[in-house]
Amino acid sequence: MFTGLIREMAEVVSYENNVLTLKASYRPNIGDSIAVNGACLTVVKLGEGTFSVELADETRKVIAMENLKGRVHIEPAMQMGERFEGHIVQGHVDTVGTVTRIQKRTNGTDFFITIPGEFLQYVIPKGSVTVDGVSLTVNEVTDDGFRLTIIPHTLKETLFGNYRIGTRVNVETDLFARYVANILEKRETAKRSGWDTIERIQALY
Repeated sequence: MFTGLIREMAEVVSYENNVLTLKASYRPNIGDSIAVNGACLTVVKLGEGTFSVELADETRKVIAMENLKGRVHIEPAMQMGERFEGHIVQGHVDTVGTVTRIQKRTNGTDFFITIPGEFLQYVIPKGSVTVDGVSLTVNEVTDDGFRLTIIPHTLKETLFGNYRIGTRVNVETDLFARYVANILEKRETAKRSGWDTIERIQALY
């Protein structure tokens, strides 16, 4: 589990044979979980000032692979007893979003991000969303995505300062919104199945 608070910006050293090697001041251990641009990955190798994580087939299929170069966000998994900030983040990227509009405001910058329609039900106004591993509050849900307001500190300390129109980003929707939607969907399916069973029994008489 993660919080969506970026530990540091790591530098990509290489990406070969599905293994990503990063240079960072943070020193993990073999087997540790670490979120890279919001994707939970396992540390498989340590080097001199570097560590390597392996990307599974499913991960490569879901995330914005083109962003695994230059600098990336990293956050180690949360440990028991640590102060909890941000929000509950699993490190399971749901989909890739696209920055479609950037608008400067008096005390921040608005980023409009579109996502596939099937994930919009998990994005709630004033709820939480994770973009490239950064815990953020949804200011507005639009017809095809959502709007975020990024404060100057976040703009400076994260990759948001590099985003341009057309940039693709990893998006993890709110955990609780997904759970609630799943429960309601299963309840509705159970209702339909119940009526189908009743109708089949009635047809026997």
